Amino acid sequence: MDVVVVESPAKAKTINKYLGDDYKVMASYGHVRDLPARDGSVRPDDDFAMTYEVDPRAAKRLADIARALRDANHLYLATDPDREGEAISWHVLEALAEKRALPSRLAVRRIAFNEITQRAVIEAMHHPRAIDMDLVNAQQARRALDYLVGFSLSPVLWRKLPGARSAGRVQSVALRLICERELEIEAFEPREYWSVAGMFRTPGGGALQARLTRLGGEKIERFSLPDQAAAARARAAIEAATGFAVAAIEARESRRHPPPPFTTSTLQQEASRKLRLGASHTMRIAQRLYEGVELDGETVGLITYMRTDGVQMADEAIAACRRVVERDYGGCFVPERPRAYRAKAKNAQEAHEAIRPTDLARRPAEVARYLEGDAARLYDLIWKRAVASQMESALIESVGIDIMPAGGGLELRATGSTILFEGFLRLYQEGQDDPRAERGDDEQVLPKVTEGDALAREAVLPSQHFTEPPPLFSEASLVKRLEELGIGRPSTYASIIDVLVERGYARLDRARFVPEDRGRLVTAFLTRFFDRYVEYGFTADLETKLDEISAGRIAWTDVMREFWAAFGKAVADTQGLRVRDVLEALNDSLGPYIFHNDDTSRDPRACAACANGRLSVKIGRYGAFVGCSNYPECRFTRPLTSARGGEGAHVAEPGPRLLGNDPEWGAAVTVRQGPYGTYLQLGEGAEGAKPKRVTVPKGIAADTITLEQASALLALPRLVGTHPETGHEIKAGIGRYGPYLQQEKDYRSLGSVEEVLTIGLNRAVAILAEPKARGRVVATELRNLGDHPEGGAVRVLRGRYGPYVTHGGTNATLPRGVTAEEITLEAALALLRERAAAPKRPPRRRRAAVP
Repeated sequence: MDVVVVESPAKAKTINKYLGDDYKVMASYGHVRDLPARDGSVRPDDDFAMTYEVDPRAAKRLADIARALRDANHLYLATDPDREGEAISWHVLEALAEKRALPSRLAVRRIAFNEITQRAVIEAMHHPRAIDMDLVNAQQARRALDYLVGFSLSPVLWRKLPGARSAGRVQSVALRLICERELEIEAFEPREYWSVAGMFRTPGGGALQARLTRLGGEKIERFSLPDQAAAARARAAIEAATGFAVAAIEARESRRHPPPPFTTSTLQQEASRKLRLGASHTMRIAQRLYEGVELDGETVGLITYMRTDGVQMADEAIAACRRVVERDYGGCFVPERPRAYRAKAKNAQEAHEAIRPTDLARRPAEVARYLEGDAARLYDLIWKRAVASQMESALIESVGIDIMPAGGGLELRATGSTILFEGFLRLYQEGQDDPRAERGDDEQVLPKVTEGDALAREAVLPSQHFTEPPPLFSEASLVKRLEELGIGRPSTYASIIDVLVERGYARLDRARFVPEDRGRLVTAFLTRFFDRYVEYGFTADLETKLDEISAGRIAWTDVMREFWAAFGKAVADTQGLRVRDVLEALNDSLGPYIFHNDDTSRDPRACAACANGRLSVKIGRYGAFVGCSNYPECRFTRPLTSARGGEGAHVAEPGPRLLGNDPEWGAAVTVRQGPYGTYLQLGEGAEGAKPKRVTVPKGIAADTITLEQASALLALPRLVGTHPETGHEIKAGIGRYGPYLQQEKDYRSLGSVEEVLTIGLNRAVAILAEPKARGRVVATELRNLGDHPEGGAVRVLRGRYGPYVTHGGTNATLPRGVTAEEITLEAALALLRERAAAPKRPPRRRRAAVP
């Protein structure tokens, strides 16, 4: 019995059915070896020798493969058909060789296929090859570069910029894109302009709206009417004119061609735009569609390999698309010749097909009953895009009608378009990254008119406009921009996005990336002291060199030596930097962001609490904040708050913000900034006594908190009621470990601040009735996030110290600022991976009993 090694158990099960009982198909579960997370795993002084370790979880799987090889004559390495898959095959082989588990008679072969269908797998088995070491070396070079950057830059950040977590080679560049876009938006000054439109009635009774395009012999440009007064003069000129008629009609036809079938990045972009799916979630669903779904008792791969930047399809797939189009829409929707596409992305590798259905006859409606909601929608998207790519172009007629009065002097133009032939638009239309682009031009379906037709003017409508800043990056537009710049590879985009969010460098707000303060500090530090290594061109050039390595044109160690010679010196040059120097550099580069002030007569860095203090960035135990230079005499501080408190909002002026007087106590309730965050204060306190204060809890925005909410928080703990059986008081409050419920010495955690303020007696009694185990609160399930890639559910539970995610005995606490309602499956998987990789704490030694 010969052995075939693939990556996942789902793929193994499917392929074993194709190959039969003469083969044993086993899963490696991805990488079996990696660089250990410690210094010295890559040694530049030893020609970049790398030390790999077998993942403890992979040791058992390797042992199983080794046992199976004792009676085998062939070992087929059938991992994914890309650099990563090639490297996994090599690592499996190297690990087995170290175990001396490769019998001398064993023939080792590498096979690759682009789709998991019986035809493709059998074809691959008939054409085995050796492991491509050029592809392996390209992956090793990428891994070594990422390791050296991470293990060299991260300690610099920890020492020079306390509170920063780590830096990555590609993630730092993506973060720079997000931060620079935010700076563009903050620096943007809206500019006013006006347009004027006339409403006309045609001889046939049709309505026509036309925009003023020429006045007094001058063409009306975008800013020709800068204010209301100019618009009013233009309006008066139109109203004074008479005898309007159609002066000219211009009509032209144009063709709109279908987009190519999906690549990894375009699939992520469209899934984000149309299905509102994150990049990681999209790739996880696509992986399942690729590996196989059970249809009527048969497991089949529904799509081709989903990590690709090729846009071409196999000839048989193109022929199948054309048959579907002819059968469903008619011969007029089939182009005369099959369409051929070439990738436009920088550094695109077209070794693999585009993402397409493995069988175009499997229509979305037919397979939807076998798929969950998101999987069915994603398959529908892939199927439609592939079929549409082989459809006829849409034919569109664009019409422009020029309108002039009898005396001339001005001109208006009406524009409109009509679809003469739908073509591919009958099936599929590509989404837009910018919501404003979806609105398009204010075009209309125009009524029939001929030159010379008299038109009756009915109204003149001036409209005010303002220029708009560029939009924040969405997942779709960020992936698109990274691809345009040639940064990263198809398989890395999802992980790049995940890392930025997990490290707290950026957050997704209404599906748009907003940089966090921590992210802006890290970006400012890197662009100040490591500018070359976060340049877009430099990072893209490294990607080109990795492609050269995979093509066998340059040696991977040459690329590493060239990189390390300059990068190692840059790291060494930072050793003498003092934290004070770093902070001053950040004050300069982030000044417009941190010390923004609309009052030009006042120094934005002047302390508001003392006469001559100067504000600057400070580093404390809990990260960065703004403080006064006269500390400790002046203890004024405020958070390093982003200028995006709301649409167009700027940093709030320091000092307390009055919400009003508490209705019960009659004292003023204020929102204040402290060194550890935002808090509420009741009054100013009696002589020698501190006023009552409470931290604004997670889940409540300090800038929108109401007096009612603040009073309720200041009144905590609140009396919920008296237990009907015990007669004891039940209270709800917020403590060190979050929201809680209390009866005597019995404490139970609550899920949210909202529950503390609203929980009633019946619900409280029910929670207190839940059993405890060994003195601890029994964890209760808050959410089921979905299936783990290795099987089993990933759940959010509420424990003694708040919500956490769990799977297979691994628990991970939710990060600060993330609630049980907000956590996604992607983020939960990352937390569980990080927790599983963390070193285990040694068991606490019990103290010997004293006799």
